[in-house]
Amino acid sequence: MARPHAAALVEDAMNRKVTGFLQGRRGWTCRAIGYIGYGGESFVRVMGRVVLSRQHDDEETTASEDPSAIEERLNASATLRERAEEQVRGWRAFMTAQAMDHRVVIVVNGRSHEVRTDRSGYVDTVITDHGLSPGWHEVTIAPDQGRPAIARVLIIDAAVRFGIVSDIDDTVMITSLPRPFIAAWNTFVRHEQARHIVPGMAPMYRELLAGQEGAPIFYLSTGAWNTCGTLTRFLKRHGYPFGPLLLTDWGPTNTGWFRSGQDHKRTNLHRLAREFPYISWVLIGDDGQHDPRIYGDFAIDRPDVVRAIGIRELTPAEQVLSHGIPVSNEGFLPKVHRPVAVVRAPDGYGLLPKLKAVLGGHEVL
Repeated sequence: MARPHAAALVEDAMNRKVTGFLQGRRGWTCRAIGYIGYGGESFVRVMGRVVLSRQHDDEETTASEDPSAIEERLNASATLRERAEEQVRGWRAFMTAQAMDHRVVIVVNGRSHEVRTDRSGYVDTVITDHGLSPGWHEVTIAPDQGRPAIARVLIIDAAVRFGIVSDIDDTVMITSLPRPFIAAWNTFVRHEQARHIVPGMAPMYRELLAGQEGAPIFYLSTGAWNTCGTLTRFLKRHGYPFGPLLLTDWGPTNTGWFRSGQDHKRTNLHRLAREFPYISWVLIGDDGQHDPRIYGDFAIDRPDVVRAIGIRELTPAEQVLSHGIPVSNEGFLPKVHRPVAVVRAPDGYGLLPKLKAVLGGHEVL
C-alpha cells in the first residue's frame, strides 16, 4: 500500500496529541453523532461520527451493553441538545476532536455489528441481511465507553422507480459558494437561521414526489459533515422533503491536502446508480459551480438511470458572488448521446412546470 500523503500524516499526529490530552488530562469522553442513512432490501448504509465531548454528565456505555438498554436512554437529552445547537454560529460545528480508530457497535434490527471509526472519526459502513422493511427505521451507533446516538435510515422498496438527487448550496439555500471569503462568512460566522432559501424549491420537490410512493430524495453536496445538523434543521424548517444527506469530510486525505468536491459528487451518483439500478433519477443543481458538467457527464455514462436534469440559473448578482464575474449560463448545458431533457429556470416555480412537462412525456427546453 502506498505511503499516506504528508498532510494526512501531520493531521493524524496532531489529532492523536489532541485526543490524548483531552481524554487523559481533561477527562473528555466519546459520543456518537448519527447521520441519515439509506438502503435497499439487501443492504443498509449506516453513517455517523464519534467525537470527544466535554460534558461530564454524559452517560457511558460499553459496546457489549444490551442493545435494548442502549436504545431506551438515547432520546432523553436529544431535544434539548438540538434546541441549543440551533442558537450557535456555524464555526462551532467545526471545533471537534474526533475519536480515531475507535470501536463502535451498530445495532440494526436488534443485531449488533462491530466496526471501527476511520482516521477522522467517521463511520460509513454497509450492513447486509438487515431484515428491515421498506420505510424509515432507527439504528443505534454505540461507541465503546461513550454515549450512543440514533441514526435514521430509509429502506427503499425494490418497486420504486423514481427518485431525486439535489444539490444544496445555491440550489435549495443561498450560500454564495465557492467564493472563499463569502463562503467562510456564511459557514463559520452567520447564524444558521440567517441563511436564505431559493424560492419555490421546497414546493417543487414535494409536488414531484407526490404520488410517487416511497420515492427518495438525496441531498448531495460538497459541504462538510460538520454542517449536517445545520443543514438538516434548515431543510426541515423550510418544508423540504426528508432524505439522506451525502456530504464530505474537509481537509487532508491520504492522497493530498484537500478532497475533490467534484469527485465526491461523481462517486456518489455512480454509487446510487449501482445500488438502485431500477430507479430513474431527476438531478437538480445550479449553474454556479460544476453541477451541469457533473450531471451531464453522468448522463452520458448512465443514460439509463437519468430521467431529467434541472438547472437553477443564478441571477447576475449571484454569479458575481459565486464566480467573481458574470458568467453566461449557455456554456454549461451538458450534451449527451441519448436525449436527456435539461430544463432551466431561476427558481423552483420556474423549474416545476418544465420538469412536469418532461416527466409527463412532453420535452420542454
